[in-house]
Amino acid sequence: MGAVFVGVRHHSPACARLVAATISEQQPAYVLIEGPADFNERIDELLLGHELPVALFSYSDQHASWSPFCDYSPEWVAITEARRCGAEVRFIDLPAWHEAFRDVSNRYADAELRYTEVVERLCREFAVDNVDALWDHLFECETEPKGMAEYFDLLRGTATADEGDSAREEYMARWVRAAVKDAGDRPVVVITGGFHTAALKAKLDGTTEWPEVPERERGASYLVPYSHARLDAFTGYQSGMPSPGYYQQVWEAGSQRAADWLVESVATRLRRRRQPVSTADLIAARTQAGALARLRGHENLARTDVLDGLTSALISEDLTQPPPWTRRGTLQPGAHPALIEMIGALRGGKVGRLHPDTPAPPLVNAVQELLRTHGLDQEGKVALDLTDAEALERSRILHRLRVLRIPGFERTSGPSEGAAPQLDEQWTLRPIEERLAALIEAAENGATLEEAAGAVLERRSRDAQLDQLATILFDAVLCGISALPGKVQQTLNEGVQATGDLTALGAVLSGVLGLWRHDRLFGTRKDPLLGSVIDVGTARVLWLVEGLHGGPAPADPHRLKAMAATRDAVLHAKSALSLDIADVTGVATRVSADVEAPPDLRGAALGLAWTLGSQPDVRKVRSIEALGDWLAGLFAVAREEVLASPDLVGVLDELVSAMTEDEFLVALPALRLAFSYFPPRERETIAATVLAHRGVEGSAKGVTRLTVDPMVVAEAMAIEKRVDALLVKGGLA
Repeated sequence: MGAVFVGVRHHSPACARLVAATISEQQPAYVLIEGPADFNERIDELLLGHELPVALFSYSDQHASWSPFCDYSPEWVAITEARRCGAEVRFIDLPAWHEAFRDVSNRYADAELRYTEVVERLCREFAVDNVDALWDHLFECETEPKGMAEYFDLLRGTATADEGDSAREEYMARWVRAAVKDAGDRPVVVITGGFHTAALKAKLDGTTEWPEVPERERGASYLVPYSHARLDAFTGYQSGMPSPGYYQQVWEAGSQRAADWLVESVATRLRRRRQPVSTADLIAARTQAGALARLRGHENLARTDVLDGLTSALISEDLTQPPPWTRRGTLQPGAHPALIEMIGALRGGKVGRLHPDTPAPPLVNAVQELLRTHGLDQEGKVALDLTDAEALERSRILHRLRVLRIPGFERTSGPSEGAAPQLDEQWTLRPIEERLAALIEAAENGATLEEAAGAVLERRSRDAQLDQLATILFDAVLCGISALPGKVQQTLNEGVQATGDLTALGAVLSGVLGLWRHDRLFGTRKDPLLGSVIDVGTARVLWLVEGLHGGPAPADPHRLKAMAATRDAVLHAKSALSLDIADVTGVATRVSADVEAPPDLRGAALGLAWTLGSQPDVRKVRSIEALGDWLAGLFAVAREEVLASPDLVGVLDELVSAMTEDEFLVALPALRLAFSYFPPRERETIAATVLAHRGVEGSAKGVTRLTVDPMVVAEAMAIEKRVDALLVKGGLA
């Protein structure tokens, strides 16, 4: 009888209904579906009884991709309806790892987004904003949509498929020809994206042998739980349809009830945020939506009718950005609360669940066994003494999960880059629904937890910038992965010798020093490369800062971090340095006195010399320009020395008190940055020193704990001064 082609838009309820009706009417021998042919022997796994959405996840050495299914996906409906009528089901597309999918992470992405000329012309003709509104206008809001095949023919038109699409269409056509021959007098129903339909119809002549399925050297395919959040185009997914929660309602209850559900959901979400939504607002939204539907010629309410009605009723002020449904984009920061809740309601909250009998990759079982064995499969807080071997092993397991970005494992404290040695860790463990999906997807990196985490870190190190390598090295040590650190340290050593970037040097030196200082836990000083990075990095920082000149500029926290790291290298890694303390002090003293050096660097250099034993002349502070920036540098490097120097605090108090209101307002941002280097308790210590210097009795807490932003106070003072001047000028004082 031949092939019956049904072109579809992926994740479209209208197309899903058309597919179901066609299969029911045709009672075919075969139902051929756009999907990965290498999964054909395992199609029964799809029908175990999962809660949708789920996705077929495939990975190989170079690529990973997803083929997602929800209740109203035409492909899913084709599978279930085919089984119901006794038809053979086959996926007929190339495997996801094939070269044809090189840049494709979602098999069911919109062809309309790749071939836009026809879509743009149709949008102009029908006066709609984008392809989603066009599709709704033509098909989703119609009880019996017509012209879908013509739409897809027009979409393909004279467009030339790229190499990937051409290879896929040739392969799918071979399946169609073979199935038609094998079916004899019975029909074959072919379900593919509408963009491919015309090309497949034109390829019915040719060989009729069943095509071979390409084999891959490495990789696998597994089902993973999916969610409406991951399906939504408004979160960046290349979906055939946006707003999966809304279209789930359309599929289950129809357009009118879906519209009512959306209005009620938005109102409920806004009220939870304590945003006012009255009954009159909801009536106005429904009325406006109905009027727009009639004006636009819609038989039933379309999604944009409801959204535009809600926008009209709930938002009275000008929007700072266009609604995302007018441009198919993600929400930008500062979006109106009503827009945020509309997008959230449209998305829905459904999360898929796999049947317990669903096969899983080895990594999943390996991790679950590790968590059970080490008591990490519970909810709550976990405290680890890292000097204990068993606790250290538990820490490594948790860090490997963190590197793999498995949700539900959050470290709240522990050893970190550039910090003083810390011999314990605190973690918070929580059960997360998305954990299973994340573990299955992490399996592309390896079969064991150590192997997978090592592969991720190795991949990160390949393309990492110099300042990122220290973080990767620290992660490798925390994970107990021994194969990677040597390679990274060699790269760091070479990079540090060549770089002129103080920001990168500060990050590297701080990170490597963190490892050096945690030698008791990790035995990191045994590797001479680590000491070499510290030695070369320290010398490089000093060489660069001595040649850094320029006028006053805002304090640079990154170069101040490099200066603080240099201090720590001298104080805590002296055995690794080829420089003498006298050499470092000499450079610091020269930079601190260099009037051409940036103020923050001069302050940091003075602080470095001070921490190494050189006493500063407090009287010279009175002549410092750009005081806030200079102090930021000083405090970043010599915070403890400043706290122990009442004389310096007294001089600073006198300098700040002598400023006019205008001068203080100009200096305030830099001063705030400078004092941010002190934690709250130390700021109270400084306040107490200031009170003592002034001979004032009282609590330092009242001085440091303002309920108003200091910038607001300073601006108010400046305004009051201008008002006083105007009153005097007008004779009203």
